Amino acid sequence: MFDIGMQELIIIFIVALLVFGPKKLPELGNTFGKGIAGLKRAMAGIKEQVESETQVVGEQISFTDDASKKEEEMKESAENTKSAGDKNDKAEEKKES
Repeated sequence: MFDIGMQELIIIFIVALLVFGPKKLPELGNTFGKGIAGLKRAMAGIKEQVESETQVVGEQISFTDDASKKEEEMKESAENTKSAGDKNDKAEEKKES
């Protein structure tokens, strides 16, 4: 993302030293480090939450797909049973004739 080399880092450090002074620079670095650590923790939390929500949605989709398949199987079974019953009725009518 940032293409910063060693020379650029040294220049940034010297400018920060001149602007903030030698007494404030360690405090500033400490605060900056804590801020970066907090940002990393927040990003990890967000990533974990997105992954868990994605997993829940995936399970719901899987459950819905399973339910749809079962429903289709039941409809086919009912149609097969009905058509078999119709065939038996026609066969009985022929026998009676």
